[in-house]
Amino acid sequence: MATNIKGPAIFLAQFAGDKKPFNSFDAICKWAGGLGYKGVQIPTWDGRLFDLKKAASSKTYCDEIKGIAKKHGVEVTELSTHLQGQLVAVNPAFDEAFDAFAPKEVHGKPKARQEWAVDQMMLGAKASKNLGLHASVTFSGALAWPFAYPWPQRPNGMIDAAFAELAKRWKPILNAYDEVGCDVCYEIHPGEDLFDGTTFERFVDAVKGHKRACINYDPSHFVLQQLDYLDFIDIYHERIKAFHVKDAEFNPTGRQGVYSGYSNWVERAGRFRSLGDGQVDFAGIFSKLAQYNYSSWAVLEWECCLKHPEDGAKEGAPFIQSHLIRVTEKAFDDFAGGGTDKAQINRMLGIR
Repeated sequence: MATNIKGPAIFLAQFAGDKKPFNSFDAICKWAGGLGYKGVQIPTWDGRLFDLKKAASSKTYCDEIKGIAKKHGVEVTELSTHLQGQLVAVNPAFDEAFDAFAPKEVHGKPKARQEWAVDQMMLGAKASKNLGLHASVTFSGALAWPFAYPWPQRPNGMIDAAFAELAKRWKPILNAYDEVGCDVCYEIHPGEDLFDGTTFERFVDAVKGHKRACINYDPSHFVLQQLDYLDFIDIYHERIKAFHVKDAEFNPTGRQGVYSGYSNWVERAGRFRSLGDGQVDFAGIFSKLAQYNYSSWAVLEWECCLKHPEDGAKEGAPFIQSHLIRVTEKAFDDFAGGGTDKAQINRMLGIR
């Protein structure tokens, strides 16, 4: 049966703010709907838009959230727990930097911070159920990332130990999401232990092939790594359950390449761009996803080092809409075909 990608939708994280129309769920949904979006992805850490704890305990609240969205012609696509997922696993090198993602009462307390993050993920499962959602997007966190480059030599078994611990921390969360029928879609992203296909496979193996360990596909991170993002879909399409539509470009010079010399975003060889301003082959991506019957949402994640976010959002809806493929239910050459005749087939093949 033919399936169609849903969209356009927009991730609200980069737009939420203290000024209208970005400071309440009602106002931001009206803004998004007015731009032509049909769905919104909610950042669960932003209390201006969403109360995760309340959503986990109150179906009534979740019905209100869905009602507000529907009033403006949009629906909730997924809940995002990127910041909380990041804190499920933090290498000590990043303790101070990532404290900013958590409440002040757990700053400087890695164990308490991790416990808070796991509780947030569990709340996300319950909230997703109350909202009737079947996918959620997040980060994996990272224990091994500081050792991504193999110099100095890593102790034998270090990476296996890191992924075994990562799996140990995530397995109960994956089970909780399985109980409510929701996939956990990890954004494959530098800075996470799941940053490419090989590391994703390591993780899936470590969680014994858990069916809820899925992918939030974002080609922009693959451009910056020089990974074949179309081949990635061929390999992992069965696990791709969410899709961030984000553009990027990679312009290496004699001075810098993938690592970009600690430069700021404007001066990096690899940088994120607004849709259509980068190098991502979205026609190829949407075709691949349609080929493999991806039936969930195409969600704009706006991140650009040059363009104003409101311009990026305004341009994003028609850009995604223009790439959506209404999948055909018949072959283009059906007009020249005929019915099935076993005797005819045997004659044509010379079978007696």
